[in-house]
Amino acid sequence: MLTRRGRQVLLRNAMAAFGGLSAVLQFVAQFFPRSFPDSGPVAAVSLAACLVWGLSRARPVRRVRQEFRRPDMAIVVEEGDLFEQQDASLVVGFCDTFDTASDGGAVIDGTSVQAQLLLRRYGGDVRRLDAALDTALGGIEPLARESRAGKPLGKLDRYPVGTVAVLGARPRLTFATAYSRIGNDLVAASSVEDLWFSLNRLWDTVSRHARPEAVAMPLVGSGLSRLDHLDQESLLRLILMSFVARSREGAICRELRVVVRPADLARINMPEVAAFLRTLASGLDRG
Repeated sequence: MLTRRGRQVLLRNAMAAFGGLSAVLQFVAQFFPRSFPDSGPVAAVSLAACLVWGLSRARPVRRVRQEFRRPDMAIVVEEGDLFEQQDASLVVGFCDTFDTASDGGAVIDGTSVQAQLLLRRYGGDVRRLDAALDTALGGIEPLARESRAGKPLGKLDRYPVGTVAVLGARPRLTFATAYSRIGNDLVAASSVEDLWFSLNRLWDTVSRHARPEAVAMPLVGSGLSRLDHLDQESLLRLILMSFVARSREGAICRELRVVVRPADLARINMPEVAAFLRTLASGLDRG
């Protein structure tokens, strides 16, 4: 079934094809009038051909891949489940306190990537995930510490936005990256500046730990981090531009996969994303 965007693409391309084909047929008919004795069948065939063309252009694209030469790497954008990327390390977004317990959904939404990390990589064992985070953050000084009266739920130590905790072991690491701040009212907030800075810190960490491998990440910023002024496609382009810009300084990883949920994919024009990636690849290769 076509999405609203797909129906718009179908209509636009079918009409454009019909207009172009009609112009060609009219031009040919001026020179070969006897070739078109009955316009009915010709019109029917033309209309059918235009509809087929429109449908082919409107067909949902669920995966795009772009190869880069300098450095040698690939970017993939695809629909899927982040935690089924068995051959890749994962990126999971956190808030600046690296909260893990949901407290009934008050701190962490049960459908979030963080909640899925706890469930699917740590078997729902909050203590084990907390221990891994404590070890990874052991050498990083907290920026501040909240009081329990001020922040009634969740953790109290605040780390700088952009902090990355590396969990697990190669080749299946988890890069827990803090790109948002959670208020004492338990509302997370971020900004384009925070996300861009956090992505740059993330790429630095990935290049140190997983350069020869694949890394998969979700569409960070599309959840409850209050980046509502950017739609899904804008967030995706921001991530891709950040990765390619940082790759000018050297290889980050062999392959970056942005794994998009079906609900988000419906809001992304994948052919335009493919064209955007081709432009980025062309610019990087020239540079």
